[in-house]
Amino acid sequence: MRPVTAQWVANAVGGVLAADVDALVTGVEKDSRAIAPGHLYVAFVGERVDGHDYVPQAVAAGAALCLVSEPVDAPHVLVTDVQAALGMLARAYLALLRSEGELTVIGITGSNGKTTTKDLLAQSLPDVVAPVGSFNNEIGMPLTVLRAGPSTRHLVLEMGASGLGHIAYLTDIAPLDIAVALTVGTAHMGEYASPDDVAVAKSEIVKGLVPGGVAIVNGDDARVAPMAALAERSVVFGVGHGDVAARAVTTERGRASLEVVLAGEPPRELPRRTLSLVGEHHVTNALAALAVCLECGLDADVAWRRVAAARPVSAHRMAVTERPDGVTVIDDAYNASIESVRAALRALKLVAEGGRSIAVLGAILELGDASTEIHDSIGTDVVRLRIDRTIIVGEGARAVYVAAVREGSWGDEAAYVDTIAEARALLEETLQPGDTVLVKASHGSGLWELADQLVGGVG
Repeated sequence: MRPVTAQWVANAVGGVLAADVDALVTGVEKDSRAIAPGHLYVAFVGERVDGHDYVPQAVAAGAALCLVSEPVDAPHVLVTDVQAALGMLARAYLALLRSEGELTVIGITGSNGKTTTKDLLAQSLPDVVAPVGSFNNEIGMPLTVLRAGPSTRHLVLEMGASGLGHIAYLTDIAPLDIAVALTVGTAHMGEYASPDDVAVAKSEIVKGLVPGGVAIVNGDDARVAPMAALAERSVVFGVGHGDVAARAVTTERGRASLEVVLAGEPPRELPRRTLSLVGEHHVTNALAALAVCLECGLDADVAWRRVAAARPVSAHRMAVTERPDGVTVIDDAYNASIESVRAALRALKLVAEGGRSIAVLGAILELGDASTEIHDSIGTDVVRLRIDRTIIVGEGARAVYVAAVREGSWGDEAAYVDTIAEARALLEETLQPGDTVLVKASHGSGLWELADQLVGGVG
């Protein structure tokens, strides 16, 4: 972070600076355990924890200033709403960085693929700041903005939405030079009346462009493609069509291999490369990342080489581990939607390549009234994809088991267990060399703990 004074912080957030505070702020954290000397500690009040209780620990760790909504015995700026103040601080700070140097701000949204595309860009663009994990909401995104500094040339931001107006709020904090729209699916459907409402929410990212900004949109998604018309300028990517087009896509052990054609007179062909990421669905993310790199001025061959070589760096996202005992684990347990579950199941079959395919599935959360129907359809999918064994974990996912049995999974082809411990025990009994195990669920299901155990060699 570029150093700013305590008074600058107070001015930016419209807060009251405690008397006799003359501090320089060099970073921002909301966790007192992560505070380093010179940091601003942001004291949030949550359902279970009041950040004000941890002000002494933050100060002891070196916090130069605290952002609070009630007076504390420490150097502080007092505001009415800490969350709103954090957004105001990030907005003012980003404007400061723009005034002092060249900075391209890139926003990414989509029901699936945001974090993967962010990871691709973090490994492909120079002088880049990108979110840690999935910092994509009204708290995480401002914190990412505040990590940028004078040497940052590319700021990559994830923008999630669980309702109308959420992305508009984020783009008000961080107006975008480049807006990327990936997919519209069923993630967070419990918060929306229909997929069309999801599309409206996602389209807010394009409306958040600065004058002259560019929208990069997925032409293969029927609800995303029309967003191109909302921008002054747009770049469309897709398989077999668009300004950045994939051609002759094949797969090898679950990894997509493709050529790329760039629109122009004449069109430019980029050589066939195989993605390091597992799953054919990552073609969408790779094309989006490549399009961003080109808009940022990277040489096409360099950009394509970097994007193809980039690896998963965020935890629990299609991470493939080959264990010493011959078992392969695909850990995709960070989050889930019906679209991402289906993509992961297809990848499982490709990676297994003749060995046994085993899917361990937990609940997809935040589906509202559609939950039973969606889980039911997944149970049908595992049978039709001929997954060799499916273990369903937890009451929230029971409909997957019921549908799989109804569709024709007999004997030990499908099993239901209540707990992660039971799933682990079941795997320990049956895993053998050559097996490939997929672990997939929403993060809140806790199934990522099983993935960690499996990667650690359990079984």
